[in-house]
Amino acid sequence: MKFICPKNTLLKEIILALDFTSQRNTLSIVSNVLLETNNNTLTIKATDQKIGFSTTIEVETVESGTTTVFCDKFLGILRALPDEHITFEEIGEKLYIYPQNKTIDFSLRTISSDKFPLLENSPSHDYFSMSQKDLFEMIDQTIFAISDDETRYFMNGVYIEQKDKTLTMVATDGRRLSLIERDFETSFKDFNPVIIPAKFLSLLKKGGTGEGEISLCITESIIFASFANQLMYSTLIKGQFPNYRRVIPAQQPNICSINIQKMNEALKRVSLLVENKAKRIYLDIEDNFVTISSEESDFGQAKEIIPCTYTGPSCRLAMNYSYLVSPLRVMQSQEFDLCFAEANKAVTIKPHPERDYFHIIMPMQID
Repeated sequence: MKFICPKNTLLKEIILALDFTSQRNTLSIVSNVLLETNNNTLTIKATDQKIGFSTTIEVETVESGTTTVFCDKFLGILRALPDEHITFEEIGEKLYIYPQNKTIDFSLRTISSDKFPLLENSPSHDYFSMSQKDLFEMIDQTIFAISDDETRYFMNGVYIEQKDKTLTMVATDGRRLSLIERDFETSFKDFNPVIIPAKFLSLLKKGGTGEGEISLCITESIIFASFANQLMYSTLIKGQFPNYRRVIPAQQPNICSINIQKMNEALKRVSLLVENKAKRIYLDIEDNFVTISSEESDFGQAKEIIPCTYTGPSCRLAMNYSYLVSPLRVMQSQEFDLCFAEANKAVTIKPHPERDYFHIIMPMQID
């Protein structure tokens, strides 16, 4: 096998491929990336047997062939090489890597591609398309609320369901919930509700540009995604996702409207004296202002007052400040509404004016 291609063309794909390999055992075949060149194209494949990646780029094929190399070291070599055309040539059980105009010579041990696991095949007729922008916005509004508790594995991903022209994505860790329900102009291919792992959603955003369309295919056990020259897939999380509709408050008569930028700046300052484990802050809401404060500690206390629009009884809420920061960071508005019925019941955070997403946070106990 021998081919020539610009460094940066290959580098971009190998950076992404690395995330689809397993780095736990460096001697395992799934730590390697597969390279196959033929007819002036190079196919790159990677998998850890739960997720998979395949892409094709144009190269100058001198001699057709296929092999695998340890992805992490391969990426390190590519990053270190100058920005020019690079020659890759397999001789024996080594892949030799050298720029055409420099006296630099790397060699990597190869493993036969015969030992590389087969990637999953997607049913080509079951794909549906949507804009990358819409999908990535929906991911942004939910991914931070995913649980990292592996004993509750069914919460380790984003739940997605469709009905006609509507897609709903939900994530929860049991203490907060994020939901976005977006209507589209065209209907989607029918699929049963599934739970998509957090890692795969992050990889979709890493591989995409946010422009153009992405094609998705969702089966009972696997999700496939295709855009540009790339195909990705992941096994889905099995299990029963909680009935999220039951935790959405029916009525929340108390609504406090606050400027997002002012709240973010106040939270950043007050959090400097928040106890790291509990992360508790207090919101004292009055007619025209809200006081954000940390608990009194051995280090001291922080307190800041910002304006708000509120007509209701004075109230004190205790919240995990990171649960408030995360949705505000991705909220596409100048103001948000903080909605509640009582201090010890669920609080809803939503953009003002309302859009197609909201976030629910369970308050903490007030000591």
